[in-house]
Parts: sequence; C-alpha cells; structure tokens
Amino acid sequence: MTEKNKKAVVLLSGGLDSATTLAVARSKGFQCYGLTFRYGQRHRLEIEAAKRVSDFLGVIEHRIIDIDLAQFGGSALTDPSIEVPKDRVDLGNSGQIPPSYVPARNTIFLSCALAWAEVLEAFDIFIGVNATDYSGYPDCRAEFIVAFEKTANLATAAAIEGRGKFKIHTPIIKMSKSEIILTGTKLGVDYSMTHSCYDPDDEGRSCGRCDSCRLRLKGFAEAGLKDPIEYRMSNKE
Repeated sequence: MTEKNKKAVVLLSGGLDSATTLAVARSKGFQCYGLTFRYGQRHRLEIEAAKRVSDFLGVIEHRIIDIDLAQFGGSALTDPSIEVPKDRVDLGNSGQIPPSYVPARNTIFLSCALAWAEVLEAFDIFIGVNATDYSGYPDCRAEFIVAFEKTANLATAAAIEGRGKFKIHTPIIKMSKSEIILTGTKLGVDYSMTHSCYDPDDEGRSCGRCDSCRLRLKGFAEAGLKDPIEYRMSNKE
C-alpha cells in the first residue's frame, strides 16, 4: 500500500518542530489529523499557535485534549515554583536533563495519539522529536520511539487482529535546527505562526533566553534566515 491518501495522526504543539513535521507528513500524501494538548503548561500561546498551524496546513481535523500534568508538577513548564532555565552556558551539552523536562510527556501524548489513531484506523503517527539540537530530553531519543512503536503493536486490537501495523514517524529526529527550518521553509511553513518560548511575557513576546528560544534563534541564524516572531530582548543571538 502506498502512503498516498493514508491517514496519519500528527502531534502538534505549536512549535516549529511539530509544524515542520506536519508539513513533511502532508508532503508524503498523508491525510493529517492534528492532536494538541492543554497539559497544564505555563501559558496557552502554543495552543493558539497549533490552531493557526493546523488551519494553515489544512489538517482534516484538529483536536485539543485536556490532560493536567500540572497535578504532578516536577517541571518548570507545569510548576510556577520551578524557574525556567535561562542563558545556560552548556546548552544541550551538559549531560543533565534540564528542569524544563516534563515527566513522561511524550509517552502520555503518544499513548493518546495511538488511541485516536486506532479509532481512525490510521496506522501512522508523526511526532516532531529531535535528538540533535535539543535540550536533552530522554523521550526525544530514537530508542524511546522504537520501544513505543513495539508497545503500540502489542497493545492494540487493530494490530493484534492484523488490521494494520502502527508506525511512529520521526522525520526530523536527526536534523539540526537549521535543517528543520530549511525543510519547513521549502514545504511552505509560515514560522511566524509558531511559538517556541517557555517563558513569554504578558504580550506574548518570546524571552529569547530559555533553551527553546536559543535553539530556535541559533537554527534561524545558521539557516541564514530571520526569525519572524517577536522577542522582548533586543540582542538576539
């Protein structure tokens, strides 16, 4: 069976990685169903960004699911008492998992995507994890994706009954941030619609200092392009 006109569930956070991943899935002929989560994160700007991206890139259906991971805390993104790291000297190279890691987030998100995919009879799931220019999260590694895919095919009636085999697609996992941006640009992604910052101000401007902002700015600089979103700091990298 060819990929053309097959259904796929795409995890969509509103950031540039997931927007690029959605564009890649569409370019491969998939009919895309977008899935976004209100998980108790510090702000809702990324959810609004996910809505914009899904509309712009023409998903068949976009669902926003509530899962309150703030009930557990343990992350700077869900617990206001934990400070978002800024201006880290060892960005991406410390060997330590930063406080912005949300415990088991991708495991939970992929499980929900799998449930919807089984109902849709969509045996392809896309997630924008990246193991090159990233903050060191364990659930962004290829080993995790391989393990989850195996679990998906052990845990679902559709797979056990032979109706299909689930595949977890990670098209940007080995790309640098600049390669991701260049890929998305070629596929028509409008990055002004995306949001990446962990700690934006009240006006929605990105801080330019958290890990996510710095990796994003570094990617645009290396791609030779200007980041189209607004930052509250004037001296961007």
